Amino acid sequence: MEDSYIFRYMREEDIDQVLEVEHASFTLPWSREAFYNELHTNKFAVYIVLEHDNRIIGYCGVWIVIDEAHVTNVAVLPEYRGKKLGDAMMRKLIAVSREMGARSMTLEVRVTNHIAQSLYRKMGFQNGGIRKNYYSDNQEDALVMWVNL
Repeated sequence: MEDSYIFRYMREEDIDQVLEVEHASFTLPWSREAFYNELHTNKFAVYIVLEHDNRIIGYCGVWIVIDEAHVTNVAVLPEYRGKKLGDAMMRKLIAVSREMGARSMTLEVRVTNHIAQSLYRKMGFQNGGIRKNYYSDNQEDALVMWVNL
C-alpha cells in the first residue's frame, strides 16, 4: 500500500464523506443518524477511515463486546477497488480489535458476494452458518463467518 494512504479513527466531521462511500457500496446504505449514533452512543463501536490525498476512500467498523468483535461494515469507493485496500482495512480492523481485547471476530456477508468472501477467507475466516432472509432489500441470505484472533 502506498504511503499516501492513511488510517485513522472516524470523527463526526467525516460522516459526509463516509456516506459517499456507503451509498456507492451498499444497496441498503446507513443513514447519517446511524453513523452519528455509532460514533456518539454505541460504546461498543469502533470505526476507521482510510484516506488518500485528504479524501476518505474507505471505512470499516466493528462492535467489540467483551472479547468478540462483530464487523459491521467494510467499504471502499468503486474507483479504488482492486488495489488491496479492503485487505489492508481488514488487517487494520483485526489489529485494532486484538488491541482492544477481542479474541474472535465475526461478520455477515451476502451469499452472492464471493469477492468479499474470498477476502475474508484470506484473513482466516471460516463459514459459520446461514442467516436466512437477512437482507431486507431482496431477502438474500447472509453467510456468517468467524475467525479466532
